[in-house]
Formats: sequence, C-alpha cells, structure tokens
Amino acid sequence: MGSLPSFDFGNQWADLVGAISLSIADAFAQSVPPCLVGTALFFSCLGGPIATIVAEREQRTLKRLLASPLRGTSYFLGIFLAYGAIGIGQTILVYSIAAFANAEFPEATWLALLIVFLSMSAYVGSGFCIGANLARRTEDVNALIAALGVPLLLLSGAFIPIEFFPKVLRDIAQFNPIYHMIQALSKASILGQNFAEIAPHFWFLVGFAGLMVVGGWLSYRQMLTTQRRR
Repeated sequence: MGSLPSFDFGNQWADLVGAISLSIADAFAQSVPPCLVGTALFFSCLGGPIATIVAEREQRTLKRLLASPLRGTSYFLGIFLAYGAIGIGQTILVYSIAAFANAEFPEATWLALLIVFLSMSAYVGSGFCIGANLARRTEDVNALIAALGVPLLLLSGAFIPIEFFPKVLRDIAQFNPIYHMIQALSKASILGQNFAEIAPHFWFLVGFAGLMVVGGWLSYRQMLTTQRRR
C-alpha cells in the first residue's frame, strides 16, 4: 500500500500568514495618500479655517481683534500655522499607523513632506477664500464643505480608484487639485518615484497652493476692511 503524501501544516500556515501580512502592509501603504491628503487634511485644514473665520465673525470676536494691537498679518499667520500644526500631527499619526502595520515607504521622505506641505497650504488658503467670501453663518460651513468637497473627493481617487471612472471623468479629474495631491504623494511615498517623474503633479500643486494662499490673504484683507466699516 502506497504512502500518503506528506502535508506540513505548520509551514503552509506560516506561508499563508506571511502572505496575509504582506497584503495588509501593502493595503495600509496604499491607503496613506488618500486617507491623509484626500480626507484628513481636507476636513481639518480646509473646514477648520472656514469654521474659525465664520465663528469669530458671528461672535464679533473679529471686531475686538481689530481694536487690539494685533496686526492682521499675525492673525492670518497664526491660523495658518495652527492648522498646519494639526496637519503635521495628522501626517505623523497616519504614517505611524501604516508603519505599525509593517507598511514600507521609500527614502524620498523630503519629497513626500513637501507635497504634504503644499497640500496643507492649498487647503488653508482655500479655507480663507471660502470663509471670507461665501460662508456667512455657522450653518453654511457644513453645507459648503459638502457641496464643494463631495464632487472633488469622488473625482480625486480618495474613495474609488480613478481608473474605474470613464474617460470623460478622468479628463475632468486632471483639473482637480486633490487628484494631483493623491497622485503626487502616491508616486513619491509608495512607488519611490523621483521629482522628474511626478513633476506635472508637483507643479500643478505649487501653482494651486500659491494661488490659494494669495487669494486667501486678499480675501482676508477684504473681510477686515468690511468689518472696519460696520
């Protein structure tokens, strides 16, 4: 009678566990860009300044600040740095969770950090633009974030990979700043691509972030002028 083939259950189980661990690590690595620049920074660095500006305008705190020795530039930079610090904390938290799951990232750390900084600048500048020009009451904040954010997030690849969308939507996504944030961070942080390979996404972010910071500053100055007249 022939012998039965041997089956090493221990080794097979170890290989299976190793494969699952690898897939979990990859999943956490892949989720970092959309979770960080697509959702975490979006709600904190965009929604935060809008809520702060509207609340201080409603509570008339802004008029008291105008009567104090505090300069407008200091207030603008203070909010910018405050939400920048929140964004840095979120960045550390998201990357720490991924690292705890054994996710691995290449050594292009400086490039990934620069992309995160540009994303935070774009969001905070946009928050000043929206908060100073569009949001009038506290109730407007959530409505504006939902109206502007949901389409942008859906067309950015934050929830569903952009490859699943039809070509016309993929073409529209090329004008979506969040799409470029996610693509740039994914290629720099996960794929380890160098600056030349992500240059189109990077320069789009530089232009958009610069435009939003300047626009936010001008919107803020216009808001102060309006408040002084009241």
